[in-house]
Amino acid sequence: MNKHKREAGVLLHPTSLPSRWGVGDLGRNAYLFIDKLKKAHVHLWQILPLGPVGAGDSPYATRSTFAGNELLIDVETLYEEGYLDVEDIVGKRIECERVDYGKARSLKYPLLIKAAKNFLKKKDKEYGAFKRKNSWWLKDYALFQVLCNVYNDSRWFKKWPEELKRRDEKALEKVRKEYAKEIDIYSALQYFFFTQWAKLKKYANESEIRIVGDIPIFVASDSVDAWTNTKLFKMDEKFNQKVGSGVPPDAFSATGQLWGNPVYDWAEHERTNYEWWVNRLKETLKLVDIVRIDHFRGFAACWEVPARHKTAIRGKWVKGPGQKLIDAFKKGVGDNLPLIAEDLGVITPDVEALRDENDLPGMKILQFAFSSWGGNLDTSNLYLPHNIDENSVVYTGTHDNNTNVGWFKSLDGGTQDVVRRYLECDDNAVCYKLVRAALMCRSRWAICPMQDVLGLDENARMNVPSTCGSSNWSWKLSQKMLEDEDNMQGFSNNILLSGRA
Repeated sequence: MNKHKREAGVLLHPTSLPSRWGVGDLGRNAYLFIDKLKKAHVHLWQILPLGPVGAGDSPYATRSTFAGNELLIDVETLYEEGYLDVEDIVGKRIECERVDYGKARSLKYPLLIKAAKNFLKKKDKEYGAFKRKNSWWLKDYALFQVLCNVYNDSRWFKKWPEELKRRDEKALEKVRKEYAKEIDIYSALQYFFFTQWAKLKKYANESEIRIVGDIPIFVASDSVDAWTNTKLFKMDEKFNQKVGSGVPPDAFSATGQLWGNPVYDWAEHERTNYEWWVNRLKETLKLVDIVRIDHFRGFAACWEVPARHKTAIRGKWVKGPGQKLIDAFKKGVGDNLPLIAEDLGVITPDVEALRDENDLPGMKILQFAFSSWGGNLDTSNLYLPHNIDENSVVYTGTHDNNTNVGWFKSLDGGTQDVVRRYLECDDNAVCYKLVRAALMCRSRWAICPMQDVLGLDENARMNVPSTCGSSNWSWKLSQKMLEDEDNMQGFSNNILLSGRA
């Protein structure tokens, strides 16, 4: 008997919501999306990291692990609250089929700054309390953003003056005084974000929908996290990375993947009782109900590549904190950790043990299920629906995969035939059948990208790993798709039939 309540979810990042401001936000359409999920008997809304994006606009390379993405702030709400004038928003529109971060910044930031200036005139008591409560990260984040603008570069370790790289207190105090007004504006924008997100999350929870968030295991090198916590990372005295993160060569890449993020000095983290990591999890759980730990295997061991290497071939596995970090999490947030372990890729017995001994659900991706030998299905594949265990989260694909439709088109003829025979369908029904198979399996949670719920092709793909194309992170729903009352009916019916309602 299944000991967990089986539920269904949809993966959609807020940036993918339709918006006339160039990028999805926390306004009216976010609430309409929650209504749509509720009507379809969906109880989980999975999102990507909510932090402020940097170069490349990847939510997995943010400028802060604690701050929120200012681009998600709804300017129409700021108008309704009296911080903008009617002429600020009437007639403003960006016509684009995909998210256009550049245009969104050009249009929204002047309005956000104006609203922040008007807001700051109020001397709001709740804002004062917000600043005091979050000063331990907010003060440095606001300063960091201002300095990125001043030097037109977020690479603090390369482009900033030596005294600011080293965080000389006199130098910091000088720029805090010089740019006090600009720093206040970024602080106010964070208040806007957290206030709007709290209202949206409350609405979701009242609709019996829990939000699944995401913590990237690594931080960006050009982040406030790296700048303010250099001792926690393997850097030399000039703040150059001694090693970078990545994954070794595998079936997907002959040279592995070289991510280049700063690698943690776990010995230093242990000396601080993993305080930074515990705070990271605590703060994320204020924003969401469940957290997916991206690259969970990095807690057991991380693939470290020497600095300046062009590929990940010559890296090596270096032991991580393992159970010590999980114990710190339990001490900080409780024994029943609301975590999902992203356990894809090269998974070794120590990773499986760390996951299973802490009763954490792993991830199963149906697009990985159809390996074959001589045209025959490898029925032992652990991603096949009939092999998936209960304590797992099944996905048709993730933000890094092609859509179901695009994935099937990309397969060779023999593998396509294996898929058709397993799902008992023709080409046109593969996407629907794969979604249905996810919902019908034993996994406690079944989560499908919105693109697969709607049966969209490869043009709706969210991200292609290890690429920096403009199409990455830019897919969005159209207003018509969001408002269509029937386009989730098949998904809803299968949620009912699979007992996930």
